[in-house]
Amino acid sequence: MPRAYLDNATQGKARNHQRRRARQPSGLRNAALVQTLAALLWIPQAGLLSVAVGRIADGGGIDAVIWPAIVIALLGVLKSCLDAAGGRLAFRAARAELSLRRARVVEALARRSPVDNTRQTSGEAASIVGEQAELIVPYLARFQPARFKASAVPLVILACVFPISWMAALVLLFAMPLIPVFMALIGWRAQAASEKQLAATGGLNGFLLDRLRGLATIRALGAVDATATRLRADAEDLKTRTMAVLRIAFLSSAVLELFAALGVAMVAVYIGFSLLGEIRFGAWTGGLELTSGLFVLLLAPAFFEPLRELSAVWHDRASGEAAMKALDALSQDGMLLPQGEPALGTLSTDIRFRAVTFRYPGSDASAVERYDLHIRAGEHVALLGPSGSGKSTLLALAAGLAPCQSGRVEIGGQPAGRASRMRIAWIGQKPHIFAGAITRNVSLGRPQVSTQQAEAALDAAQLGRLKSAYRKRTLGDGGAGLSGGEALRLAMARAAVGPDTLIILADEPTAHLDRETADDITERLLELAKGKTLLVATHDPRLAARIGRTIHLNPEPAREAAE
Repeated sequence: MPRAYLDNATQGKARNHQRRRARQPSGLRNAALVQTLAALLWIPQAGLLSVAVGRIADGGGIDAVIWPAIVIALLGVLKSCLDAAGGRLAFRAARAELSLRRARVVEALARRSPVDNTRQTSGEAASIVGEQAELIVPYLARFQPARFKASAVPLVILACVFPISWMAALVLLFAMPLIPVFMALIGWRAQAASEKQLAATGGLNGFLLDRLRGLATIRALGAVDATATRLRADAEDLKTRTMAVLRIAFLSSAVLELFAALGVAMVAVYIGFSLLGEIRFGAWTGGLELTSGLFVLLLAPAFFEPLRELSAVWHDRASGEAAMKALDALSQDGMLLPQGEPALGTLSTDIRFRAVTFRYPGSDASAVERYDLHIRAGEHVALLGPSGSGKSTLLALAAGLAPCQSGRVEIGGQPAGRASRMRIAWIGQKPHIFAGAITRNVSLGRPQVSTQQAEAALDAAQLGRLKSAYRKRTLGDGGAGLSGGEALRLAMARAAVGPDTLIILADEPTAHLDRETADDITERLLELAKGKTLLVATHDPRLAARIGRTIHLNPEPAREAAE
């Protein structure tokens, strides 16, 4: 196995280990502890309340209950403060964890090669990262603390009830396991339904984004009605899946309320008959008094309260785990961008393919197999051949956008990677135009490119009229309103404005253009490439004839090119 793939596998294992360590942030644990402490404060409150009622029943006056009432009020205030502080801690920890996971996903997507055909579509990835990922916050902020409380508070209450009445403790102990069992059974179904609902949401967003980008083509082909029908069917499917998730959520709440009500009712019946003297067993002292019986009765609803809260946020677990699973899928490494090695000294501009073999993921055939080629510094070379002959693949390998299965691509004697990508300008046949100012579409966020330099590059690319037209308004996403020739000139302006550009790679720059526009683009390209290394992939013999050296490629995997 090539070393690059072994390195990628090692890095992937290290990242998975870091993910496992970060699954339970300390902030969530602290929040769960604070909220659990707030819930446990009801135990001394219930004890003081039962004592106060017992004193009143024994004929005591206001003096006998004033201090218990004050302590109960102070404990109530403390409980509210702790509960609010715990909720705030949980929310902040959940937002921090979400930001960390989003950053990890964006980093993983940035490492993926743009020629990787297994990567998710931009619409689906944007839906998962921007929309579906928000479901992680209620899962972490509400479900995780609720689960900790549901495992700790009932056990503490059971420990308080058992010394008073083993019968009441037995009733609570019998009712408690039924709730998580039924919730787990329902939860499995809820998680499966949530995963299907999130997948349907991502698919619908990806479909909508793809159709919006191709709206002009859809109108030209008269496929508006067919597209609307497909969109309506997908929306109905999403609605059905969403309602299925809600039905399961309501079912889980109903099951919990049923068993919680039965448990409290059985405890209340037992205590009532014990106080009436009809039942004389179940207590260690032979019978329950008003104070002890009321204390147990007040603790019974609190015993089920954490479980009821857990049921209320149970659907958050299903949605949150489905969203985390979708984010983890985006974080997985596929075909990674080659990193190469730091350039030593001044980077030369010659390009050399040494026995390069490349195969796309999921394909059995090699797009390029044991290919050798040397392009000298400053040389202009055209790769001429039909579609499927490997022209675009060779350009992607030269740009350092994909790793080789075997062999290597060298730029100036160094492996193609991050250092060489900084010196390469890419001109594709369909350059992407971002929504925004035309000068920002030229600078592309490069801090070393000023607005004046971007405007000069637009003038050099003969886009002065377009610059004037869009001086006070922005370009639409995808370059709506621009012709193919104008979009290509804009891509050339991007290449021209780069002060460190030493190599220009052009992929089918004259495809789908009329002859006059193609000739003009060719002139602009040759003018731009003066003093630089130029590698052009094309099936246009007119363009290839203007390039200094032409290499013919066959539809079979390219193997070797003559020097």
